[in-house]
Amino acid sequence: MSISDLKGIHGLGTVKSCEILACFELGRRMLKGKKSSILLSPKDVWERMGDIRGSKKEHFVVFYLDSRNQEIQREIISVGTLNESLVHPREVFESAIKNNASSIIIAHNHPSGNAKPSAADIAMTQKVRAALVLLDSDLADHIIMLFGQDGYSASNYTSLADEGTI
Repeated sequence: MSISDLKGIHGLGTVKSCEILACFELGRRMLKGKKSSILLSPKDVWERMGDIRGSKKEHFVVFYLDSRNQEIQREIISVGTLNESLVHPREVFESAIKNNASSIIIAHNHPSGNAKPSAADIAMTQKVRAALVLLDSDLADHIIMLFGQDGYSASNYTSLADEGTI
């Protein structure tokens, strides 16, 4: 709305109309650059990991979420090799504490072309989950992604939460 539109409302003059528009402008500037994506499904995570599609190295990514599953921060914790990414839980927890995350989603890609979790993937997931209990936080999911030419489909990811591993 413009100042003249607001002034057309009974009881609003020029000064009050300017104040109202200034409030909206201030809010717009404060929220600029803020992420408000809600992550509820593997597809939501898939869409947020577009920057590592086509990579020939494993990327281990953590999404720190608030109590409404809104993304607070996304962080690439580790970039590994073709078939391995070294991650220690303390690297995950540092930002979880700093961001007051209510829960996290961990995700990584498998450039090898197989979305099945390895024994190391499952062990690391369980280690992270157990440690998050101490922080009164939750591991919402661990998603292993494949990034092929065919785009998003249920055949190119594995959700450990959907499989009952978490």
